[in-house]
Amino acid sequence: MKAAFYLILIWLLFIPSGLFAQSGISFFVSPFGNDKSSGTIEAPFLTLDRAIEQVKVVRKTNALKPISILLRQGTYYLNKPLIITPEEASAGKVLSVIAYNNEKVILSGGEKLNLKWEPYRDGIMKAKLDAGKTFDQLFINGKLQILARYPDFDLSILPWHGYGADAISPDRLKKYKHPEGAFIHRMHSGLWGSYHFMIEKVDETGKATLVGGYQMNRNNNGFHPRFNFIENVFEELDAPGEWYYDKVEGVLFYKPVQGLDLAKAIIEVPVFENIMTIKGTMEKPVSNVTVSGITFKHTLRTFMKTKEQLLRSDWAIYRQGALLIEGAEKVTVEKCDFDSPGGNAVFINNYNRYVTISGNHIHGAGATGVNLVGSPNAVRSAAFEYREFVKWSEMDTIAGPKTGEYPSKCTITDNLIHDIGQIEKQSAGVNLSMAAEITISHNSIYDVPRAGINVCDGTWGGHDIGFNDVFNTVLETGDHGSFNSWGRDRYWHPNRAEMDKIAADHPSLILADAYKPTRLHDNRMRCDKGWDIDLDDGSSNYIIYNNLCLSGGLKLREGFNRKVYNNVLVNNSFHPHVWFKNSLAEFTKNIVCSSYQPIRIGDWGEHVDFNLFPDTSALAKARANGTDQHSNAGDPLFVNPAQGDFSVKSGSPALQIGFKNFSMNEFGVISPRLKALAKKPDIPVLKTLGVLDNADQLMEWRGAKMKKLKGLSEISATGMSKESGILIVNIDAKSPLLKAGLLPMDVILKVNGNATNSMKEFVEYYGAEAWSQQVKLTIFRNQQSQDIEVTK
Repeated sequence: MKAAFYLILIWLLFIPSGLFAQSGISFFVSPFGNDKSSGTIEAPFLTLDRAIEQVKVVRKTNALKPISILLRQGTYYLNKPLIITPEEASAGKVLSVIAYNNEKVILSGGEKLNLKWEPYRDGIMKAKLDAGKTFDQLFINGKLQILARYPDFDLSILPWHGYGADAISPDRLKKYKHPEGAFIHRMHSGLWGSYHFMIEKVDETGKATLVGGYQMNRNNNGFHPRFNFIENVFEELDAPGEWYYDKVEGVLFYKPVQGLDLAKAIIEVPVFENIMTIKGTMEKPVSNVTVSGITFKHTLRTFMKTKEQLLRSDWAIYRQGALLIEGAEKVTVEKCDFDSPGGNAVFINNYNRYVTISGNHIHGAGATGVNLVGSPNAVRSAAFEYREFVKWSEMDTIAGPKTGEYPSKCTITDNLIHDIGQIEKQSAGVNLSMAAEITISHNSIYDVPRAGINVCDGTWGGHDIGFNDVFNTVLETGDHGSFNSWGRDRYWHPNRAEMDKIAADHPSLILADAYKPTRLHDNRMRCDKGWDIDLDDGSSNYIIYNNLCLSGGLKLREGFNRKVYNNVLVNNSFHPHVWFKNSLAEFTKNIVCSSYQPIRIGDWGEHVDFNLFPDTSALAKARANGTDQHSNAGDPLFVNPAQGDFSVKSGSPALQIGFKNFSMNEFGVISPRLKALAKKPDIPVLKTLGVLDNADQLMEWRGAKMKKLKGLSEISATGMSKESGILIVNIDAKSPLLKAGLLPMDVILKVNGNATNSMKEFVEYYGAEAWSQQVKLTIFRNQQSQDIEVTK
C-alpha cells in the first residue's frame, strides 16, 4: 500500500502542469489563434488580453472556479504588459498562467522587426524603421547584440568587458557628430557599484553636459579613473555584432558577425520594461496565482531610472522588473526562464506574503535577479543616505516594523541565477531590503559582479538562507562578499565614537530592527576578490553554521549577537573587524586554515574558543589575544579536499574540539532541469596547511607556479644574496599576474609591506585585506627591488 502511494506521488510531481487545468475552466491561447474564437484547445484565443477579459467574465458567475490560461507554443509579442489583479485572482479564486504541456512559450516585451537590409559601408548594413521607435537592446536570432561602444566588447576583460580612461576624454567626445543620447558608465572609486549618465550635449572643448549619476547611495567618493566605457555612439560602430539606431532618421545600423544570413535572421527589440505585473494591495491582495513554464524576454534597460535610495545601504533601486509582484499572497512563479531582461528579472515589491519563486533560470539580467524590497513606510525612524541619522530625541524606539508593507514569509528556492548585473553593478542574484522571514535555499548563483546574496539592512531579520551554491562573485567590484549584509540600523551611526555611546546608553536599540535572528547555514561559497561571508557595518543577530567557505573566509564587522560555529574556512580564516564592547559575538568549533586576521579588536566578544588551527604558530597568535584557550592545531584530515569533500575523517583533531561533519553534496539547485545546466565552483588546491612550511613545495597561484626561494642555484639565478622571498618559477600566458607585470624568476620580497619568507606567509598576507582590490608586491628583479600592484 505504501509503495503504491509513493508511485502516485511521483506521478503527480512529474505530470505536465497543463493537465491539472482540466479540473477547472481552461482558456487556451495560441499565436495562431483568434480572439473571436471560444478559447478552447481546438479554437484558442490569439492574445492573453482576450483570455484575461474572459476570466473577468467568468468570475461574475463562477467566482470560485479555478481558471487556467494555457499557452501553446510560440512567441507572444504583447500589446501592453499583462496585469493580473484581485478581480481575476484573490481569496478562493485560483488562476494559473501555464505553458501547456511544457511547450516552449515566450512572453515578449518587445516586437519583431521586418526589415529590408542594404549595405552601408565597412561591412555595416542598414535598414529603415517606422518612425517613433525607441529601444536599447537588439536581439538577432534570440541572441543579444552589442550597442556600439568604446572600448569594444571583450568577454575576457572585467569590468564592463572593456574599459579605458580615454573612453570619456574630452578629445574623444568632441569628435562625435551626435553624442547626445550616448551613455557613459563609470565605476565607483572604491568599486562599490556603478554610475550611469546620458549625454545631453558636448561643447566644442569636449565638455559634456550629463544627466544621471544617482544610481548609488554612496555618492561622496567619486569615480574610478579608468573603469569607464561609453556606448550608443555611431562613430564606435566598428566591430562585428555591434549596432546603432539613429532614432531621428529611423535607421538601424548593424555590423553582422561572420556567417550570419541577415536576410533570414529574426530581429527583435524591446518595447516595454515590464512583461507581467501581479498587483493588489495590502488591504485587497491578489492571491492564488501560479505562473509556470514561461520564458520572459525582451525588456528595456532601466539603469537611468535607478535612483531611489534604500535606507542606508549602498543601493539605489528602481521598483520594476520583467515580472513585478506587489500586494500579493500565495503566488508561485515556477519553471520559468528570464532571458536577458534589461533591468531586474523579478521584483517583489512592498506588501507580499507567501510568494514562492522556484525552479527558474535567470540569466543575462541588466540588474538584479530577484529583488524583495519593502516600503520605507514600514520602517521606524527610517534614514536613507549613509551619513543620515535620526536623533535619539526624535527616535521611535519600538522594535520591529511599523506597518505590514513589506515582503515576509516568501521563498526563493531552486533557482539558477548567473551573469546578471550586466549594466548595473550594484546588483545581486537575490537582494533583500526591508523584508522579514525570507527563505533563500538551494539556489545556484555565480558569475556576478557583486554579491550572490545581499541583505541591505537589518529590517527585520528572521531569514533562513541555506544550501545555496554561490561562487565567482564580486567579479567587477570590491569590498564585498559572496554573501554580503549591512546592518546600518537605528543604533548605527557613521561616527564610531557616537555609535559606541548610543550602543552603551541604549542597548535596547541594538536589535530594534534586526529583531529576529537570521540563519545562514549549509551554504558553499567562494569569493576570490573579497570574503565568502561578509557581515559588514553592524550586521546583527546572525546564526552562522555549517558553511563551506572555499576562498575568502568570514568577516564580522561591528554588530551584535553573532554566533558562528561549525564552519570550514578553506585557505583563509576569520576576519573580525572593529567590534563593539559586549558584542556577544561567538566563534566556536570552526576549522580555519590560517591565522585570524583582526582589525582594531579590543574586546573579543563572548566566546572565541574550541577552534582548529592549521599549526601551533597560528594557535599561539590567537591565544596571545586571550582567545582559544581550548582550541587545537593540526591537520584536520579532510576526506577528499581535491573533490570538494571537506568532511573530516575519524581521528581528526577537529572532532576533539566539537566540530561535526555536515553534508557536502546538497548545495545549489535540486531540480533535474537546472542541475543539468548549473556550473559548480572550482575547488581550490588546499594551500594553507602545514605543507606550505615545506620549502620545496611548488604551489599554483593565479596561473603562476611559486615556491620559497631555496638553495645556491636559485640564489644565483635570481641575483639574490640570500634565501629570502618567494620565487616565481613560471607564469601561464593567460595569468593576470603576467598582465600586471610579473615575470618568471621574479622574487616576491614583500606583500603589502610585509616580508614574506614562506608560502604560508605569502598566502596569509595576500588575503589579509580582503576588502582591497589591489595588492602591492615588492619584487626583486635585475639586481634591484621594485613595487608592482596586482589586482586580486
